Amino acid sequence: MKVLVIGSGGREHAMCWKISQSPKLTKLYAAPGNAGIAEIAELVDIPAKDQEGLLKFCKTKAIDFIVVGPEAPLTEGIVDRFRDEGIKIFGPTKFAAQLEGSKAFSKEMMKKLSIPTGEFEVFTSPEKAMDYVAKKGIPIVVKVDGLAGGKGVVVAASMPKAMEAIHLDMVKKVFGKAGEKIVVEECLEGEEASVIAITDGSTVRLLASSQDHKRIFDGDKGPNTGGMGAYSPTPAVNEQVEKEILDRVFIPIVKEFKALGHPFKGFLYAGIMMTKNGFRVLEFNVRLGDPETQVILPRLENDFLELLLATTQERLNEIQLKWKDEDCVCVVIASGGYPDTFESDKKISGIANAKENPDIQVFHAGTKLINGELCTAGGRVLNVVGTGRTFFEALSKTYHAVDQIFFEKMHYRKDIGHRAASARGGSTFPPEADPPPAGAGMTYNKGIL
Repeated sequence: MKVLVIGSGGREHAMCWKISQSPKLTKLYAAPGNAGIAEIAELVDIPAKDQEGLLKFCKTKAIDFIVVGPEAPLTEGIVDRFRDEGIKIFGPTKFAAQLEGSKAFSKEMMKKLSIPTGEFEVFTSPEKAMDYVAKKGIPIVVKVDGLAGGKGVVVAASMPKAMEAIHLDMVKKVFGKAGEKIVVEECLEGEEASVIAITDGSTVRLLASSQDHKRIFDGDKGPNTGGMGAYSPTPAVNEQVEKEILDRVFIPIVKEFKALGHPFKGFLYAGIMMTKNGFRVLEFNVRLGDPETQVILPRLENDFLELLLATTQERLNEIQLKWKDEDCVCVVIASGGYPDTFESDKKISGIANAKENPDIQVFHAGTKLINGELCTAGGRVLNVVGTGRTFFEALSKTYHAVDQIFFEKMHYRKDIGHRAASARGGSTFPPEADPPPAGAGMTYNKGIL
């Protein structure tokens, strides 16, 4: 079958890589894709937001199935539009995508369903938001309601920082319409984890757990980014916690959307904070995470394309997910200056050397060809991913591969997985030892409503 993947980042490269392994595939396209995706798919020069252009292309090429990577097309209703045109497409409807498109909608849904989350209030007035913050005190979290590319969240440790965030969001409107409404919420302390489910509206399957690293600098310092690295599985989420999250988060959400007449079909991602009082849901996304996808898919043994098709066709109950008994680590290499101002068009070298190890994959995020040479074309540039029998083996392989790659002003964190290293007894970083595996071999096949 002919498949089109919409998107251009590291997540989409990983998805294309996994889909390309399916015997069901006859032709793979990516719109708009990147230089790395071009090695396994034919690129289509149509932006992910151009529904008219994408629809025309799909009809001209008789595309059998579409997979949407990023959140923006989903929140803009691409699934509704293409389904109305009789084209098979994977992802939630515009109504269901509000779980990510509106922080206020998401938090109100959690409150309605008694899903554990932090205390919050929603504001459309900057003055009232500031009064609330002054009353509650710091630390406190300020979030724009709409999509902001992962950059609309400020964890304010001081009152001036909190007030500045509200002013920038609602008065200066640095995020445009996304900041016309904001959510101010309790600052939760603990360890974060990413738990992602796939659902066809009735059956829910949990994917392997993972942990993202949002801050730009080592030690979780500096501003938030789209993600500087990840690993899977995470010891923060054991089987007992996993079952509780399934029962108290995912199943209630899926039941609610079904009852509302808008069955949720697609990926549902819960950002979790493991606090001393149990888990709390920070937010929902309605697609695979980036860079979580890059460490989850290499561990998946199933035919990924068949899994997506089964979900779209409401037969996910036929699929039992199978996972490799391995750990996986991803280190993101970014342009210097990211997530603020950065330069592009820097020549990249060393990827071939990095990929000499068969346990290494290099997924492109922001790359392009200039006169036949691979160059940078974004903030996050490359995702170096390694697998191993243990977390420490995967970590060592990944950082060794990172050392083979170079471009001017490149930046990456040198402590990806530091919490897992501590939990698993690592005393050096990167670790020199290779202790017995921990947390591997878990199953994720519960959840039929």
